Amino acid sequence: MITGKNYIGSQLKAGGTKSLKTFNPILNTENPWVFTEATQDEIEEAVTLANQAFASYKNYSGIEKAKFLNAIADEILALGDDLLVQYCTESGYPRGRAEGERGRTIGQLKAFADMLTEGSWVQATIDTAIIDRQPAPKEDLRKMLTPLGPIVVFGSSNFPFAFSTSGGDTASALAAGCPVIVKSHSMHIGTGEMVASAIIKAAQKTNMPEGVFSNLIGDGRTLGTSLVKHPLVKGVGFTGSIKGGRALCDLAAQRPEPIPVFAEMGSINPVVLLPNALKKNSQKWATAYASSITLGAGQFCTNPGLLLAIKGEELNDFAENLNEAIEKIQPGCMLHPSIYADFNNGISKIEEQNGVSRIAQFKGETTPNHGVPIVLKVYGKEFLKNKVLHNEVFGPFSILIECENEAELIEVISKLEGQLTGTIISEENEIETHKGVIAALQNRVGRLIYNGVPTGVEVCASMLHGGPYPASSDSRYTAVGIDAVYRWVRPVSFQNWPDHLLPAELQNENPLQIVRTVNNKLTLSQI
Repeated sequence: MITGKNYIGSQLKAGGTKSLKTFNPILNTENPWVFTEATQDEIEEAVTLANQAFASYKNYSGIEKAKFLNAIADEILALGDDLLVQYCTESGYPRGRAEGERGRTIGQLKAFADMLTEGSWVQATIDTAIIDRQPAPKEDLRKMLTPLGPIVVFGSSNFPFAFSTSGGDTASALAAGCPVIVKSHSMHIGTGEMVASAIIKAAQKTNMPEGVFSNLIGDGRTLGTSLVKHPLVKGVGFTGSIKGGRALCDLAAQRPEPIPVFAEMGSINPVVLLPNALKKNSQKWATAYASSITLGAGQFCTNPGLLLAIKGEELNDFAENLNEAIEKIQPGCMLHPSIYADFNNGISKIEEQNGVSRIAQFKGETTPNHGVPIVLKVYGKEFLKNKVLHNEVFGPFSILIECENEAELIEVISKLEGQLTGTIISEENEIETHKGVIAALQNRVGRLIYNGVPTGVEVCASMLHGGPYPASSDSRYTAVGIDAVYRWVRPVSFQNWPDHLLPAELQNENPLQIVRTVNNKLTLSQI
């Protein structure tokens, strides 16, 4: 039984007319494989199959869906070194990064499987009837979450595993009971094809309905627009640029039936360096942030792109230590020549602005597509006047903002756009005298970090990977952790329904043995 469509490479069913290739940024040459974009007929078939699959898949038990997700994890691991080699060839990332990201992807799938097995995530809520209540009887009302329908997921450039074909958006949507159609990212089509084949094999082994998963390749604007506008699509997951995410949001809002777009977009992730922390541990924090700025060639959405501090000798020492640390770090390979070019163009544009100076950079020999780590500096008053300085530069880059005093520091934070993260570096008890800084930062970010670095996103229930716009399109939700499932569901209330016709989660006997809220009390008990 065919359980999904993988419209790329040798598995292309009919074949479009446009051929695509991926690029090896290490060798600075195109990869030899040729892929063909999906046709409009294939797009229509994928969405139609997904909609047909939804009719049954939404009713699959948590145990059945958990088996599917665990099987995906197993099939990805079964691809072995071939998958890791493909990943490195198309991304330029080292093998260690490939192994780490694969592990994170496997962990995400298994975490959602555990969530489904336990079952309480549906938020079952029951208010039993009171027939003799005066002046009017109280009706029996029961509520739970139900899946939206077919979801389109856009693969990201910088996470070929964790935010792409089998990444958090796909895993959470499948966990919710929604079939998924992936728009494969053009920079790692071959990696996406291999992962898609693992998902399809898992679907076959666990008897999932035909169309529960599809993987399509094609031009982002043409294919992406067709998918988002399709009336059978009920939601979108996206990780990428502000421009791309906003375009999808606008497109979805203009549909006759608007649909939600959960887009994780731009962020410069401000870091506040308090004076005493710099005075006592300047070298420690300079070393830590040189590593964070350059990690993965700076190609993280949580890269620390803005360092904020109050002027003083301790800040001058920090800048010197940062330069010494940056000078020693070899440039990393960036994902694609276009990303490398955008990185250099972005820095050039910022350096053209008034009051900007270069304070740290790698000065050794470089090779093609390897981004040179650079840190610029500007005074707070100039930063406040110039919106160009607020723009994200994707890569190993940061700006140090020297503020005149704490009042200017708070003003700078308050004028920032929404961010994924905000960090405060503080000596013991120092932060207690800077509560205005904390309040300003918390108002602009999704995750507050104390004495750490923003790079590194733990996949767990307490993680919030999102933030005020434009960090994400809806700051109430996370793209990482099991709570990501709540993007793909809606609540449904049942009034006075016969018990045997209710979903198992809402039946009196609580056959699934999940935690429910019954008459305002959390309980495992029957009614």
